[in-house]
Amino acid sequence: MDRRRFLQALGGVACSAAAHPLMTTVTLAGSDGGQPLGDHRLVVVILRGAMDGLDVVRPIGDAAFASYRPTLAAGPAPDLNGYFALHPTLEGLMPLWHAGQLGFVHATSTPYRDARSHFDGQDILEAGTGLDVPDSAVRDGWLNRMLQAMPGLRAETAYAIGSEALPLLAGSATVRNWTPEQKLELSAQSQLLLEHIYHDDALFRDSAAEAFALTAAGGLAQMSDGMSPVSANRNLADTDRLVDFATARLREDTRIAAFSLAGWDSHRNQSGSISLPLRRLDRVVQRMATGLGPDVWGKTLLLAVTEFGRTVRENGSKGTDHGTGGAMLLAGGALKGGRVLGQWPGIADADLYEGRDLLPTTDVRSWAAWAMRGMYGMDRNLLEGAVFPGLIMGDDPGLLL
Repeated sequence: MDRRRFLQALGGVACSAAAHPLMTTVTLAGSDGGQPLGDHRLVVVILRGAMDGLDVVRPIGDAAFASYRPTLAAGPAPDLNGYFALHPTLEGLMPLWHAGQLGFVHATSTPYRDARSHFDGQDILEAGTGLDVPDSAVRDGWLNRMLQAMPGLRAETAYAIGSEALPLLAGSATVRNWTPEQKLELSAQSQLLLEHIYHDDALFRDSAAEAFALTAAGGLAQMSDGMSPVSANRNLADTDRLVDFATARLREDTRIAAFSLAGWDSHRNQSGSISLPLRRLDRVVQRMATGLGPDVWGKTLLLAVTEFGRTVRENGSKGTDHGTGGAMLLAGGALKGGRVLGQWPGIADADLYEGRDLLPTTDVRSWAAWAMRGMYGMDRNLLEGAVFPGLIMGDDPGLLL
């Protein structure tokens, strides 16, 4: 039994663990002499916990939106194109939007449907398969399969401390991992519960003891009954370390970087709970743009993706529940941005998926595939066959300059 299957068996704990900041890892890969990846940099950010795309990129031009979300849709938001508006917490990204270095894809999803499990959704997102089941025969991640298809690559030197590689980059192509200093804090009752569960299994018992020991010296977030952050400043400082580490290597030989940002599960009090994850995402984009400088940022594309979206209607606790169609964030100097891409399906009752969710009209994998083709010249048949098995990429959306 692997970590995800074990945590999944814990029921309610699994929902929090799938979105918990402890799962943050940064993985990098480079190439000898800059070949065959050339000078382009691709950064993939997994937004764990199911980011609410309808809150981040708000369809304020549809009158139904305010009625579906009497709390979450309230207040002014920066206008993007007259129909969509940006969440106010991301207002600092508007200069990038006006410069054509920020964009979004709306109503997009993996092929995953209906069960709406964080773990299954993340497995399928990172495996990049077209199979609508979590237990796929494909055991490696789509970004690793991309590296496998490009001979001459090598791993950039990096460090792993008490954490695992992203499934996105798991596979036979060699990559290295590094994790910023973190701390796992549980309530005394929760820790006793886990110790009891782990007691008769040496693997999980020893791993848990090691995790508590490794995280005793530094902190990121508190996993209490409410999963509330102990320190926003500490979260942001951790984000800075993660971005600075990746940025320093992207300025050198590294061409591929991937990491995750957690905390997007917003069942209750979404206006408050989504604030810190949005601040971290804003921090990633702005700090990376500044740190890379115009020359390297001009050759960079960042894709931020999540396992699924959230319900169109806010719930009784002023949050949203697990949904289907969501949104992607795109950034970078290589991007032809200033656009909300995708086929907007509308949010009238008759337009909703299963009467509750934003209907997905595009496949997340197709956007990633077109990014790879545009940046690295990868063969379309290779992308649709080996990197994303079963994918039909469709027409070129013109992501890049």
